[in-house]
Amino acid sequence: MDHFPTNWGNPRSEDVDNYNTYPVASHIAKVPHSVTQIAGYGHSNGHPTSHTQQPVVTGTSVLGLKFKGGVMMAADNLASYGSLARFRDVERLHQVTDFTVIGASGDISDFQYVKHLLDSQMIKEYNADDGHTLATHNIYEYLWRVMYNRRSKMNPLWNTFVLGGVHNGENFLGAIDLKGTPYQAPSIATGFGSHLAQPILRKEIESRGGEQNITEEQAIEILKKSMKVLFYRDARSMNKFQLAKITAEGVTISEPMSVETEWSFAEKIRGYGA
Repeated sequence: MDHFPTNWGNPRSEDVDNYNTYPVASHIAKVPHSVTQIAGYGHSNGHPTSHTQQPVVTGTSVLGLKFKGGVMMAADNLASYGSLARFRDVERLHQVTDFTVIGASGDISDFQYVKHLLDSQMIKEYNADDGHTLATHNIYEYLWRVMYNRRSKMNPLWNTFVLGGVHNGENFLGAIDLKGTPYQAPSIATGFGSHLAQPILRKEIESRGGEQNITEEQAIEILKKSMKVLFYRDARSMNKFQLAKITAEGVTISEPMSVETEWSFAEKIRGYGA
């Protein structure tokens, strides 16, 4: 079996073994550059080593919504191995400080690396013991520089990150894509959610006259509705997700939950028969 999704459907290179995992050519220069990147032979032919240029285990959409008194975020617990729904208990919402949560779409290993960076930075801030802590916008700008610098070195992190937090009574919600482009908005959705869930979030905000008129209970129902739509329409999502609430009281990340779904309408669709 070819374990690299980028090669599925393409003619197999004769310069690698039957599993397409390591070069068998007598001279490394004969191996295609894409294979040398994956196999870790980058330096021998003058190219930089690239670890996740072709992501394998990935997570899909992250949703964020401001409401009166805080920020609500949602992400499912699925990490797909190519097209296989492989890992079903992955948490893609991570608490960084007492008032900040980060969520990630894209490559899971890159997300783990960024969590390590942020946790190391939090340890340094704690050891400084100067009475100051990093606010959400500080972490946002730090991650912005990390993403931009990695992109400029031709070794980007294959993620889009969403940060939500509360500082001095102000709600913060922003995102940074893999090219290092930052943006802020009352509602944010990444992955397929930018096409399927974002219109729902924007409509709910507009119909209520702004995010300041959305209560905590309404924010929960809006995100649950959006996650249900993603489960119906996004093949890389699942009906098991977590909600993160960030308010002036702190951060609360829920246990995995699900929403009630209805599939009886599909019985008359070819291929879905009982």
